[in-house]
Amino acid sequence: MIKKIDITTKDVAEQVLRVQIPSYKVEADMINFYDIPPLKDSAASLQRSEETFCGYYVGEELAGVISYEIETSILTICRMIVHPDFFRKGIASALLHSLFESSLNVKKMVVSTGRDNEPAKKLYKKHGFHEVRDVELSHDVFITRLQKMMD
Repeated sequence: MIKKIDITTKDVAEQVLRVQIPSYKVEADMINFYDIPPLKDSAASLQRSEETFCGYYVGEELAGVISYEIETSILTICRMIVHPDFFRKGIASALLHSLFESSLNVKKMVVSTGRDNEPAKKLYKKHGFHEVRDVELSHDVFITRLQKMMD
């Protein structure tokens, strides 16, 4: 089940953090870069976030989260996280579909991921995103920006 979650609630922020940290550790290992900002989040910093959060639940357990911001008809996916215990079960695809099917009235969706994070890039491309450009974050560390035009 996917539902909007209230990140301002401490318990919810802690649940998100329990998914976020292991998820981003996998990406950090994959791209060999450990200074990813979400790895430095705390429950308090999540509670202050201006992003909209939606969670994917398996029973009562939070297994995945997508967060986004909308500005001038452009939706930016800020976080796409799935706990490693739930990898390859279609959760990220389900979270993306929930965005596509919601009536958010946006013209474009954008997202960034580590250039060497092939599973994430493959996921986004499978759902109609295309690569726009690579951006160097620090010496020899790149992210790939992807976008999808909405009908």
